[in-house]
Amino acid sequence: MLKTLAKSVFGSSNDRYVKSIGKIVDQVNALEDQITALSDEELQAQTEKFRAQLADGKTLADIMPEAFATVREASVRVLGMRHFDVQLIGGVVLHRGEIAEMRTGEGKTLVATLATYLNAIEGKGVHVVTVNDYLARRDADWMGQLYTWLGLTVGVIVPNLGEFERREAYAADITYGTNNEFGFDYLRDNMKHERGQMVQRPFNFAIVDEVDSILIDEARTPLIISGPTEDKTELYVQIDAIVKQIDPDFYDADEKTKNISWTEDGTEKVEQMLAEAGLLESDNLYDVVNTQVVHHLDQALKANIMFKRDTDYIIKDDKVVIIDEFTGRMMDGRRWSNGLHQAVEAKEGMKIEPENQTMASITFQNYFRMYPKLSGMTGTAATEAGEFWEIYKMNVVTIPTNVPVLRIDEEDQFFKNTEDKFRAIAKAIAEKAEIGQPTLVGTVSIEKSELLSKFLDDEGVKHSVLNARFHESEAHIVAQAGRLGAVTIATNMAGRGTDIQLGGNVEFRENDELAGMPEGPERDAALDKIKAEVKAERQKVLEAGGLFVLGTERHESRRIDNQLRGRSGRQGDPGLSRFYLCLEDDLLRIFGPDTLFSRMMNSNLEDGEAIGSKWLSKAIETAQKKVEARNYDVRKQVVEYDDVMNDQRKVIYEQRAEIMDSETVDEVVVDMRHDTVNSIVSTACPPGSYPEQWDIAGLKERTAEVLGISPPIDSWLEEDHVEPEMIEERLRTEVDAIMEQKMAASEPGIWRRVEKSILLERLDYHWKEHLATLDALRQVVFLRAYAQKQPINEYKQEAFGLFEHMLDSLRIDITSILLKSQLRMAPPPQEALPDLPDFLTGHVDPLSGLDDSDDNDGSAGREAMFGSFAGSPRAAAGPGGSNKANPYAEKDVSRNAPCPCGSGNKYKHCHGAAA
Repeated sequence: MLKTLAKSVFGSSNDRYVKSIGKIVDQVNALEDQITALSDEELQAQTEKFRAQLADGKTLADIMPEAFATVREASVRVLGMRHFDVQLIGGVVLHRGEIAEMRTGEGKTLVATLATYLNAIEGKGVHVVTVNDYLARRDADWMGQLYTWLGLTVGVIVPNLGEFERREAYAADITYGTNNEFGFDYLRDNMKHERGQMVQRPFNFAIVDEVDSILIDEARTPLIISGPTEDKTELYVQIDAIVKQIDPDFYDADEKTKNISWTEDGTEKVEQMLAEAGLLESDNLYDVVNTQVVHHLDQALKANIMFKRDTDYIIKDDKVVIIDEFTGRMMDGRRWSNGLHQAVEAKEGMKIEPENQTMASITFQNYFRMYPKLSGMTGTAATEAGEFWEIYKMNVVTIPTNVPVLRIDEEDQFFKNTEDKFRAIAKAIAEKAEIGQPTLVGTVSIEKSELLSKFLDDEGVKHSVLNARFHESEAHIVAQAGRLGAVTIATNMAGRGTDIQLGGNVEFRENDELAGMPEGPERDAALDKIKAEVKAERQKVLEAGGLFVLGTERHESRRIDNQLRGRSGRQGDPGLSRFYLCLEDDLLRIFGPDTLFSRMMNSNLEDGEAIGSKWLSKAIETAQKKVEARNYDVRKQVVEYDDVMNDQRKVIYEQRAEIMDSETVDEVVVDMRHDTVNSIVSTACPPGSYPEQWDIAGLKERTAEVLGISPPIDSWLEEDHVEPEMIEERLRTEVDAIMEQKMAASEPGIWRRVEKSILLERLDYHWKEHLATLDALRQVVFLRAYAQKQPINEYKQEAFGLFEHMLDSLRIDITSILLKSQLRMAPPPQEALPDLPDFLTGHVDPLSGLDDSDDNDGSAGREAMFGSFAGSPRAAAGPGGSNKANPYAEKDVSRNAPCPCGSGNKYKHCHGAAA
């Protein structure tokens, strides 16, 4: 009570903070007359003036009021839009690295120009992150007019952009793009072999549009670049056929977590069926030899039972395309991992693409935390304020609306079943359409969208359906959702970022209706006619009550519901929102208090009857909070596990950067060679042991295997006072002499390039294998909980040990290759077409959906991606380094098998090259 009283007197902490920013707004307003009096040339010269001030020691905070005043005046002259005072407040919040929560229609795109311009003056680069490619292009074109007029450069990152174009876009003062494009470019950059091939520059400042969607909703799954593994198509098909015969009594399904497990009877039944199909290698299903079959069996069961067509995915162009559960958008190119996507393809009878192995991975949390300054804007962030602060250290600031919100939010309507609910929804929409009030309907899946569409057809209501099937026309449909009598059905928040203007959108109508009409009096007249029609139609819509937002059920997150509601009542327009619920809705069915809801609704409601209750709405909100907390735990767990990998990722990527930037890696290679020698000797001759306890046979074997030499170890042991240090020193001397001979026999520059190339290639290979090991560890480490151990702590400990082991293997591998390899000059390139790789990969870019060719070990794909040293010497194994005399020609050696000479290269790249 005292807290409420104090809040009413002093205002909330958010109110006080916003009020404090008002002083800066007053400074901006005080400069308005001065800035307005400048000519165009003088206003454009402000940018160079600000840069000079920064060079003289001023800070961005010092020049902020005048810079904001400059942007506001430039916006009036270029775009015809003047920033409101509340938008200036939003600009300050963004510049300070915080989240500006602004209602829909308050002009967040224009707000971003303030902080973007101010921070771009430094020339270090500003990234503006959007939720889809359409918005990236639109905002870059739209707001780019303002930036270029003020003397700044603008770039945009979209799928299918070449390396040169990407590098140019990142070099611009301001770069627009999607979160996926930025993240994948970072991963791809850290797989390249030369600094000049990288497209990004050091991170500086990012503004994330729809920050809750990107940093919360999409943060549950990491970005992954992957390459192929062996083809298991037939196994997926066979196991899918078995799972389709399984009775529901044989498994237990948990819809909350989308987990599924076999019952005891189910285990016996499926074990029998697998044995009859000849898929088991032993009698017991859970023997180690059957691990792969069990994994595929579980994934097939999950695909058939838990993943629903037109809800979790759709079939498009004979491919399984994932549907984003939060936005309802197609995620072209994205694939579920661990064989789940292949299991769904088998379920639907589609062509099964090969499984993928992770080559590079990062979560959005760890990617965006690399920016020294990060800010964001959205209409709904307050419900996730705790998570934003804990994960990203970003404060959420609620910005007041420019004019009061007039939208009426009605109580939820509850029905007994889905049919009653949808019939009532169709009637309510028909009533609104009759009086001309536009309706925006939010659904949670494609299936529900199409079901409602049928009910509306029965009512004779003309309507548009917007979901993942019609992704291409998303912006056009949403932009006209405010027209007189319009009815638009949208999956969740499809069309997010596109403003719904009452009476229609002049710009979109102009683009659609006047696209082929040339400039001139006729086009001007047609445009004036459109503007007059929109103005008249807007007045009629206002009289009808504004936009009616109707939710067909509550989402798991209150934030998504608030986003839907926020589409109505923009800039002081009237509006109405109402949600229709029933006992069969997923949220109530899975998370609601079953018995209480069932008892109340079944006993008190007649068929077709509705009930509205604040108590029921409160109960729904409580269920939503539980789901939000569970989802937060999932995202937090993703971060905790990725933090472990992130520390290792930083070490590897920093090491790669140092190698690429170094003219020579001699010192690194020498250290690796000496460490390898020390490791071999210390393993065979442990410190503190006696000579008779040493493993001399093992020492000889490892010396020959790794170092490729056979030193007189027996004669060394005959000397007096033999110590492991003496053996280490002599072995180091021998291998150093070998390397000196190799370097003397070749040009220094060539050998340095070979060393760098091998070092980077093997580093990438071992890192890729390490990622696969960590993936496997993460999937099983939760079992340690049964031993009363914390899985995350066990994961940290195991991951550290695996990382050390990877570094040891890397040192040994590189030392062995360099000691055994010899240089040969590659022949000049032939005019004939190049040979194709043995097979094409399923290396799919998760956003663009493009495939890259790759070889089994990834080397062909790396050459395709990074370029090869064509026309220059390359490392080749074998005595003399020549393949002309092939001693293995008579033997039946597979082209992809390791060469019998022991080089470590494939036969086709070594002695079999001439075959």
